[in-house]
Amino acid sequence: MADTPANPGANPGANPQAAQMPQMRVVAQYVRDLSFENPGAPDAFRATEPPKIDVAIEVKTRGAGNDVHEVSIRFRVTATRNDASIFLVELDYAGLFELRNFDDRTRDPVLMIECPRLLFPFARRVLADTTRDGGFPPLMLEPVDFSGIYRQQMAQRAAQQGDGGNPPAGNA
Repeated sequence: MADTPANPGANPGANPQAAQMPQMRVVAQYVRDLSFENPGAPDAFRATEPPKIDVAIEVKTRGAGNDVHEVSIRFRVTATRNDASIFLVELDYAGLFELRNFDDRTRDPVLMIECPRLLFPFARRVLADTTRDGGFPPLMLEPVDFSGIYRQQMAQRAAQQGDGGNPPAGNA
């Protein structure tokens, strides 16, 4: 009994199939760039009507060597009232992910959908804290459909390449 490991998956050499299974690990996450502008102050705080808020989101990935990939989510949030700028927040929140044993076809959706989904709650908190610290109510973004963003990016890429809509293999 003493020679049997309590967790057979803990030793990858003991189970060669487990060593070949796809594995993902978050190496780090961080704010790459953060900007907050409050050009409407102090008049922005006297108004009673809420501002119109527009949010643009972009996801990018790039290889960082040895199965490690950087995934970044770029947010651009603009708040306007009567065509006057109230505030502007730009956040580039990124993470390093180690992906082992993924083929090209499955790696892309993981990098463009699952990794941003893991980063989003932390980026959302940074945006909420930033708007609150700027004197406004915290901006609480709704969950993002990263799968939809991925499909849009693949459709745009296919249209640019003129390949009839087949998603490309390789890093998205």
